[in-house]
Amino acid sequence: MNIQIFGTKKCSDTRKAERFFKERRIKYQLIDMKEKGMSKGEFNSIKQAVGGLDFMIDENSKDNDMLTLIKYLSDSDKEEKVFENQHIIKTPVVRNGKKATTGYCPDVWKEWE
Repeated sequence: MNIQIFGTKKCSDTRKAERFFKERRIKYQLIDMKEKGMSKGEFNSIKQAVGGLDFMIDENSKDNDMLTLIKYLSDSDKEEKVFENQHIIKTPVVRNGKKATTGYCPDVWKEWE
């Protein structure tokens, strides 16, 4: 398994995801999205794995202006805007090769073991 966790240090779900993999002694790489975001390739791979852009967007994000703007953009513009503003992506994003999840999903991660 090659686990990558995209999240922030302040996010409680990201810390829970880290704990999940630590408890099972599964090595993972933590990418702090405040310091370094996803590359375009990672973004597209995760978007495809989770079932589309709408599953990546955090509806509870504190940036209400950005969420409102995204709702009214065309699909191609929406994708570019989310990529540019990765702070509105639901965290943690946990990636295992071609598989990925957004949010805290221990039931899915157990299937990966």
